[in-house]
Amino acid sequence: MPEHKIGTREEWQAARDELAKLEAGQAERNEEIKSKRLELPWVPVEKEYEFDTEEGKKTLAELFDGRSQLLAYNIMFGPEYTKGACPGCTSLGDGLDGSLVHVNHRDVTLLCFSRAPIERLTAYKRRMGWEFPYVSTYNTDFAFDFGLALTPEQAQEVPEVKEMIENPPDWLEEWSGQIGADLEDGLREGPGWIAFARENGTVYHTYTVMAPDPFVSPYFGFLLERTPKAESTGPRTWRKDEYPD
Repeated sequence: MPEHKIGTREEWQAARDELAKLEAGQAERNEEIKSKRLELPWVPVEKEYEFDTEEGKKTLAELFDGRSQLLAYNIMFGPEYTKGACPGCTSLGDGLDGSLVHVNHRDVTLLCFSRAPIERLTAYKRRMGWEFPYVSTYNTDFAFDFGLALTPEQAQEVPEVKEMIENPPDWLEEWSGQIGADLEDGLREGPGWIAFARENGTVYHTYTVMAPDPFVSPYFGFLLERTPKAESTGPRTWRKDEYPD
């Protein structure tokens, strides 16, 4: 265990006061970032995409499921992965179901994408006990168009990816074994959040942020801050039966 400094109550209070100043500054910075996020221009999505879902084929507009906002996480699970999705992305997925009802009742549809075929995603979802919608981009260019995945040629042009492939640390080789794919294939996927809005029949791309930390929190307040309208989280009401149908 790490060694800890032992001090008096006065020393603790002085150190805590200094930390409080930093925390206040961070809170102000977070508000500035949130404001600038909302000021991002909305870009119309003009290309047609058709995704494989558990209910059949759906367009991007249909994925909204009648709501005006769509927030999705791209789970690293490429067609070449033979054992399952990225362990880190899987851990994030484990925390999403608790936020699902809260964001849905704030006009946001929450789901996950992956490039593996829908049959494999459905099986993995069942294995993990997930409830959120899980959609396959296997037969589309969606992941490539929005920077959530790289083609083999693109991967070779990214110095950081090329370096990790050529000189992988031990943890990355272990990760490769966990997903059952070579690093050349595994590292072509990218974990990240992407948001869309639907207004007057048009779908707009509003936001993208690539993970990992600190952008992987499944807490619904974090999620709502990344939606196009960023509605207040409101009272922390946890019971599903307190939301009207």
